[in-house]
Amino acid sequence: MIDLSLFDLVLVFGLILLAAGLIRIIGVGGERDLLIAALRMIGQLLLVGYTLHLVFAIESAAPVLLVLLIMGGLAVHTVAARIRTRMPKLYRVVATAMLAGCGGTTLFFCYLVIGLDPWYDPRYLIPLTGMIIGNSMTGASLAAERLSEEIRNRRDEIETALCLGATARQACGDLLKVAFQAALIPTVNAMAAMGIVFLPGMMTGQILSGTEPMTAVKYQIAIMCVITGSVAVTSFLILLQGYRSFFTADDQLLNIESITRTKVKKP
Repeated sequence: MIDLSLFDLVLVFGLILLAAGLIRIIGVGGERDLLIAALRMIGQLLLVGYTLHLVFAIESAAPVLLVLLIMGGLAVHTVAARIRTRMPKLYRVVATAMLAGCGGTTLFFCYLVIGLDPWYDPRYLIPLTGMIIGNSMTGASLAAERLSEEIRNRRDEIETALCLGATARQACGDLLKVAFQAALIPTVNAMAAMGIVFLPGMMTGQILSGTEPMTAVKYQIAIMCVITGSVAVTSFLILLQGYRSFFTADDQLLNIESITRTKVKKP
């Protein structure tokens, strides 16, 4: 694989400066945010690179599990921070859903499909887990946000259904369908365009590293199947737990004050 020198990286960073210059010329603002984001990206990736280099050298399960734990915790926090209309018990709902959805599909792929040996092999486990979690975060955010927003906007409709004898599940049936469909849209669109409109990152990276193209294709097909399963399971569990968090044990809708709006923090 062709290595990149420091000078090469300086050259490509010039494209960031070009983008910032165009933003200033047009006058839309935001060039400072772009530069800060680019510098954060560089710092974070360098930190990850040195950390993974150390983890690979240690060859022990403990640091691998620690990295996965940090990744999962940051993912839960990021998903929760993106959601503008909050649901009760948000962090617990997101954490349990991502643990089951992302964790379950990762275990399935790494141990039943690939058959990692040793089971904690960081060269496979860490990047594959990162791809699965990263792609599932979008679906989780969309599911939670859409569910909370729909319940907030259609509160009167839900209470009417409850007064007519419907259960909480029946009153929220349509809302759950809408939220689940919204959560899957980005993944479905990505699969539909993959290979024709764009070459995905994992496949491109493997080809650049010298992997035979058909091997890279098979890995990309496999990981997209796993990602789709992870998004579906994670979103489903968020919706299953999430709608119940808006109701009491007697199927009474909580007060509107408990469904609050928060300002989304910048990543």
